[in-house]
Amino acid sequence: MTFNPSLRDWHGKTVWLVGASSGIGRATASALHAQGASVFVSARSVAALEAWVEQHPGHDGQGRARAVALPLDVTDLAQVQAAARSIEARQPIDLVLYCAGHYRALRADAFDLKEMLTHQRINYLGALYVLDAVLPGLRTRGSGHISLVSSVAGFRGLPQSLAYGPTKAALINLAETLYLDLQPLGIGVSLVNPGFVETPLTAQNEFRMPGLIKPEQAAQAMLAGWARGDFDIHYPKRFTRWMKLLRLLPYRLYFPLVRKFTGL
Repeated sequence: MTFNPSLRDWHGKTVWLVGASSGIGRATASALHAQGASVFVSARSVAALEAWVEQHPGHDGQGRARAVALPLDVTDLAQVQAAARSIEARQPIDLVLYCAGHYRALRADAFDLKEMLTHQRINYLGALYVLDAVLPGLRTRGSGHISLVSSVAGFRGLPQSLAYGPTKAALINLAETLYLDLQPLGIGVSLVNPGFVETPLTAQNEFRMPGLIKPEQAAQAMLAGWARGDFDIHYPKRFTRWMKLLRLLPYRLYFPLVRKFTGL
């Protein structure tokens, strides 16, 4: 089943990646630029964004740069709205990818409200700010695509994921509901659930990460999913398929199994 209009030809397309200073976002920005898209990259790190722009020269048919840095803090609604307006003033947005993320391992015996709220603001509230900024234009045109990067950590509760997991679970539910509302209007919606990818976030992990892949591999998996018109894009499948199976287990089996394999 094809859930969304296929995104295969990126020439002349406009993409806004929020959370593109490193990892999956940066690699995806490079992959889309290589396919001919005009790519607007946002994150807090001005230096990282400017370095990416310098590494990606090129102009569109009207002589405008195809790589543009729009630094912002995703927790600042005014900054997000200003960035969206600046893009729309130049050209309509064809794809917005929200991949901003924050992660710190946390368990209930060290509950930290400040850390919990930081996760919520960056991982979830920032996505709402972006939706608020782009949805009016997408709905008016009856076209475009929204892609939200969640995580397999949002499938079910996991040790050390007290702060991170709930925000990713919220994104999963958000994407599913958005699809039901927007697909009839001609707007594509996709949900990206990565497993372990080599990023600054996963570099914190002190355990062996099964199925660990490079950001460039993650980016190619996403482009392939958009080309197929997928709603559910997950990778690497040799790991994420097992995580999907865990979602089906009753709690009497799930809890003991997680304790056994994590040792936590």
